[in-house]
Amino acid sequence: MKRRSFVKKTGLLAAALYSNKLFGFTMEEEFPVVRKIPAQRRFVSKAVDNTVAEFSSKVKNKEYVWLFNNCFPNTLDTAVTLHAGPKPETFVSAIEPDAMWLRDSTGQVWNYLSLLRRDKPLKDLVAGVINRQVKYVMKDPYASSFYDDPARISEWKDDLTTMLPGIHERKWELDSLCAPIRLAYRYWQQTKDTSLFDTEWQDAVKLILKTFKEQQRKDNDGPYHFQRNSAWATDSLPMQGFGYPVKPVGLICSAFRPSEDATTFSFHIPSNFFALVSMRQAAELFRAVKADEATAKEMDELAMEIRTALQKYAIIEHEVYGKVFAYEINGMGSFNLMDDANLPGLLGLPYLGAISVTDPVYQNTRKMVLSKDNPFFYQGKETEGLGGPHIGKDMIWPMSIIVRALTSTDDEEIGKCLQILKKSHAGTGFMHESFQKDNFSQFTRNAFPWVNSLFGELLWKTYQERPHLLV
Repeated sequence: MKRRSFVKKTGLLAAALYSNKLFGFTMEEEFPVVRKIPAQRRFVSKAVDNTVAEFSSKVKNKEYVWLFNNCFPNTLDTAVTLHAGPKPETFVSAIEPDAMWLRDSTGQVWNYLSLLRRDKPLKDLVAGVINRQVKYVMKDPYASSFYDDPARISEWKDDLTTMLPGIHERKWELDSLCAPIRLAYRYWQQTKDTSLFDTEWQDAVKLILKTFKEQQRKDNDGPYHFQRNSAWATDSLPMQGFGYPVKPVGLICSAFRPSEDATTFSFHIPSNFFALVSMRQAAELFRAVKADEATAKEMDELAMEIRTALQKYAIIEHEVYGKVFAYEINGMGSFNLMDDANLPGLLGLPYLGAISVTDPVYQNTRKMVLSKDNPFFYQGKETEGLGGPHIGKDMIWPMSIIVRALTSTDDEEIGKCLQILKKSHAGTGFMHESFQKDNFSQFTRNAFPWVNSLFGELLWKTYQERPHLLV
């Protein structure tokens, strides 16, 4: 992904100011409407608008209401393109750049899934996302992001890998192939609709299984390699593009982290936890639609193999925190103790359904990654959170603060996270990719629909479970 320069708050609000009314109350001068006017929205959902209206009428803190109005529907307002056809497809743009990530697109619509039974057009839109993800997996399971135009040539066309037209970036990230399964499984849970899971969908999931097994690297390095001419060390892989060697212990290699930075040790532990969950979910779906039972058994066996390897190799004895999960390992004894802001990370394992929030190893790990013993935990004058190599030192990602709140059971901690997030928008009314730890107005990415959706999810969850924190 292109490295982004800092954006400073300037005339952003004036440019986005459309009217002085918002669901539930009259807009005050300090909270101008920055949401797109109805005529300019890419998709309108009655269920989403009703959710926004309910939140607006019940929550008394006007700034939280303003942020929910802006963030919860942001993906629908700005990022979706519907394509008609025998199978409807939905392209979900990351906006900056205008490409669709398998991981991000799942996150961008995740906050709407509980509304699908109340809104058939919204249900069809999410079904279209699943259909488009299937198409992309079949095009190239090792690619991370794609263009809406299948003939478009990427700015990364000169990367030393197999770049096809229509692919934006071909960074192999294990979590990319977990995300479509997560979305399909949750869609099925919410709707009980199995019509999407036809032969084409089944072939895509079988290809995911095949790719996972290739990247266990039991017999060879597999077909994927990647190199880039770049001044950023984390944008390319060593050893002729295959990354540093690993010992085949049953885990799956990931060339890049979810942040799109190269892994140091190729067994990325959070992504392997994600793959474990995904294989179990895929097996359940295969059985639900009476698909190939032999393949379902293969998925179960792979899930068990990953689980056994995680228990044996991923837990490290820390001198301060006791048993913790490593962030990356190579199966030979080397490990990396840290966490990155992006999902999946160690902090977000319970959010992905990979582990219980009360698990003692997770709790020890949580203490470690939310401390100065994590090299990417930053503290400023008014804030704290995780960053990572992707943007640089002292840049905190709101995503990490949201995930911290979503995986907490402590009112004080959740309230602290909400307060930081409320300040972090720097007057724009939206969540950003990152901000400087001592200066909220120095941020990257004006538009980050995935994080806006994630923040909307947090606010709605808090409204339902802990409304007193929104006063």
